[in-house]
Amino acid sequence: MKTYVLPLLFAAIAGSAHAAPPVQSFFETPQVSHVELSPKGGYVAAVLALPDGGSVLAVRSTDGDAQFQGVFKASADQTIYSVHWINEKRIGITVKNLLIEFQGNLEEVAVDRDGGELTHLITGNWGHRQDSLGSNIRSQKLTADYLYSAATRDGSDDILVEHYSWNNIDIAPDQSRMYRLNTRTRQLRPAVDGTQPPAVKDWMVDTYGQARIVLSQKNGRCIYSYRRAGENEWKELNNSGCYDSRFVPKFFDGNDTLYVRADYKGYGALYRYDLRTLKMEAEPIVSLPGFDFRGVPVIDYASHRLMGVHLYGDAGTTWWINPQLKAEQAKIDALLPGTTNTIDCADECLQGPVLLVSAASDRQPTTYVLYQRASGKLLALGSTHLDIAAKDMGLRDFHHYRARDGRQIPAYVTLPPGPASGPWPAVVLVHGGPNVRGVFWHWDAEAQFLASRGYVVIQPEFRGSTGYGYDHFKAGLKQWGMSMQDDLADAALWAVKQGWADPKRIGIMGASYGGYATLMGLIKHPQIFRAGVEWAGVTDISLMFNTPYSDASEETLNYSLRTLIGDPEQDAAQFNQYSPLLRAAELKQPLLMAHGLEDLRVPIVHANRFRDAVQAHNKNVEYVTYDEGHGWRHAASRIDFWTRVEAFLDKNLR
Repeated sequence: MKTYVLPLLFAAIAGSAHAAPPVQSFFETPQVSHVELSPKGGYVAAVLALPDGGSVLAVRSTDGDAQFQGVFKASADQTIYSVHWINEKRIGITVKNLLIEFQGNLEEVAVDRDGGELTHLITGNWGHRQDSLGSNIRSQKLTADYLYSAATRDGSDDILVEHYSWNNIDIAPDQSRMYRLNTRTRQLRPAVDGTQPPAVKDWMVDTYGQARIVLSQKNGRCIYSYRRAGENEWKELNNSGCYDSRFVPKFFDGNDTLYVRADYKGYGALYRYDLRTLKMEAEPIVSLPGFDFRGVPVIDYASHRLMGVHLYGDAGTTWWINPQLKAEQAKIDALLPGTTNTIDCADECLQGPVLLVSAASDRQPTTYVLYQRASGKLLALGSTHLDIAAKDMGLRDFHHYRARDGRQIPAYVTLPPGPASGPWPAVVLVHGGPNVRGVFWHWDAEAQFLASRGYVVIQPEFRGSTGYGYDHFKAGLKQWGMSMQDDLADAALWAVKQGWADPKRIGIMGASYGGYATLMGLIKHPQIFRAGVEWAGVTDISLMFNTPYSDASEETLNYSLRTLIGDPEQDAAQFNQYSPLLRAAELKQPLLMAHGLEDLRVPIVHANRFRDAVQAHNKNVEYVTYDEGHGWRHAASRIDFWTRVEAFLDKNLR
């Protein structure tokens, strides 16, 4: 075992003013990540980046001056995907092979906190290359159709895994079953006896580690089923269209109290739901005006009770039920002013010796601290991006602007660091999805990198985005290239009116759907957007339906895409009008394109066809490919790409 000494917390904040940090400071592999407390709080695990591009899982005691000791190493072609304590002595690790994009490339191993008893549990796509995980590893047992699902939280060496099965058509699995797997003996047994509902896509366990809720998806219907504690019979809880329902089970409190997200005045709110009576309380316990509920529960697994919920509105906060944790939050906030301080109390919230604190803000990347309960002191663990100084980052704020049809559109704006001196060159940065929530008030590597280079960055939560009420989401249905696109143009015009953006120096950029919106923005609004950067972008809507080697399932093709985007037959004229590929000759502005050679979500045929079409009429087009999938997993790819972005924008917008 090797000892690792981490740089002190807050080194990222100290120091004198200097030039903007280099590209790698923003896009290198996080120096510290996956920080997790052991169930009783006696130890903390963290993934540390290594100089050779690899990483190591390291463990240390939470008391005194102990140092991190390495227990598992991953190479530069692997990444530690997740870390989960199995009990106070044993840790589970999911490892991803960065050389393989398609599904089934996740390894599962378990190791004692002292580095002993390393056991290979799930093989992924590495076959018999056991020495890649260490020469002393035990032989594998399960194949790539198994995947880690959840902790049992019962003190045993068991974990919960899902076993996937496929139909004869889709790349993605069709359904799954849940099993208990012993991480020492590799003994496998069913977690649930008897039959289960068909087409199960997701599982939810209660605070006792028992599978209680399943989500099935079939023919556009999302069906939640439940079983009572100790029983095997599944009963239907809710059945509705996947994009119509606003009823979503979220987590358990004790045996039969379920918390669900359901509608409250047009927004998702958190309600208690009694599984014994199958009744939801009349009023929500948590509602955030202007936002759908999004949160993470804090459970004390010793008492099986809910302690509080970490909430995400425009920024993060915590709603505490337990008075002890509420008081400790106040003490921590006094010690760490100016950051959002998110507390993790492991499994034993009220008895553990420490609390793990993730401290972050719009200008400070996440830093990790242990709060010692007995002394009230802080113990530094490290930072994700130590080279980033908060004073060198731009201020970030949440706004609303009015679109041309009167709709209020949420947006985050990041200004360049330093004194106000606008108007600046500007970038409208479009999130992917598109039917997701894009960003929060937090340190955003892409936005802050652009701001550090002197650009004001506007990130609209355009219609169709989730998180801002059902009506805002529904207003984006089948609006690719239309009102969704106009929202982006209106964001740029609004930024000009605020005095932030120079109207002659506005660019647009984004990945996936954001890449599509970049291309359509350049085509539809050339008087606004003077240059664009797109990566992994959709270039032809019809290709989403008829590319045989994409990862879109039959369910996605026949129901989800037709609901969200349109029908390729009935809406063919609309698809043609708003597909960038068919209008490539109209794109005259400078363009930087990038795509992954192994992208299955948006296969490279999108990029290749558009490159050929646009370069026939526009010589100011740059095109680069990476050995990547849908996004850049390798730090080298990220650093190379954003170095190109910096040069491209400097040439065309400065």
